[in-house]
Amino acid sequence: MDRVALLNRTDTKYIFNFSALGPILEEVTGNYDVLEINGQRFSNYKTLYYDTPEFKSFLDHHNGKVNRTKIRFRNYVDSGITFLEIKFKNNKERTIKSRIQVDHIEETLSERSKAFIGTNSVIDPDTLIPTLWNNFSRITLVHKTDNERLTIDFNLAFEQFGKVSTTAVDHLVIAEVKQEKVNVNSDFIKTVKKRHIRTSGMSKYCVGTAMLNKDVKSNNFKERILKIKKLEHA
Repeated sequence: MDRVALLNRTDTKYIFNFSALGPILEEVTGNYDVLEINGQRFSNYKTLYYDTPEFKSFLDHHNGKVNRTKIRFRNYVDSGITFLEIKFKNNKERTIKSRIQVDHIEETLSERSKAFIGTNSVIDPDTLIPTLWNNFSRITLVHKTDNERLTIDFNLAFEQFGKVSTTAVDHLVIAEVKQEKVNVNSDFIKTVKKRHIRTSGMSKYCVGTAMLNKDVKSNNFKERILKIKKLEHA
C-alpha cells in the first residue's frame, strides 16, 4: 500500500452492476494482491462532505470547471481512523490529495481543520457547511508488479446532512484505477473493456447531491443518474 499511495495521480473510473463483479475479480485475481485487515477483505467507509451554502464545489464540477476542490471527512469504520481530506482536480486531469488525521468526523469544523483547509486550498473554511453523508464498502487491490491501485466500491448509500431519509444504490459498483499516468494496458482495464464496460466519470458527492437535493442545478448529471438507474436492471 505504501508503494502505491499515489496522492498525485490519474483516476480512471468504471461503473457496472454488482452481478459483474465476481467474474471480473476471478479473471484478474492472478495479477493483484488484495488488502486484508484482520481477515476481512473489504472495508467500510463513512464520509461527510463539506461545501458552501451555494454548493460551489458541486457546481464547479457540474459546470466542468478545472482546478476544482472537494472537502470531506472520511472515517475508516473498521479501524476507527478518520481523516480530513482535500481532493484537488487540476487542469491536467490529475487528482492531488492532502489529508490530516483527526479524532472523528466533525459536524462543525475545528480551528485545526479550518487552518488545514485554509493552508491547502483556496477555499475560505468559514464559508463551509456539512452537506452530504455517504456510506460504502470497498475492496482494495494492488497490482503485483505495476504502480497501480484499484478500489472497488459497493453498498453505496447517500443522506443529506440534517435529513433522515437515505438513498441506497446497492446495485452499483464503482471501480477506480489509480495510476501515476494512464496505462490502458492495465490488466483490470483490459478485462472490463472485454465486457464492453466503458469509462464513466462518477463523483459520489455530485451524484448523491444531485439525487437528493432538488434545489441545486443538476442537468449535467441527469445522464449519469439515468445510467445508474438503468444498470439496476442490467
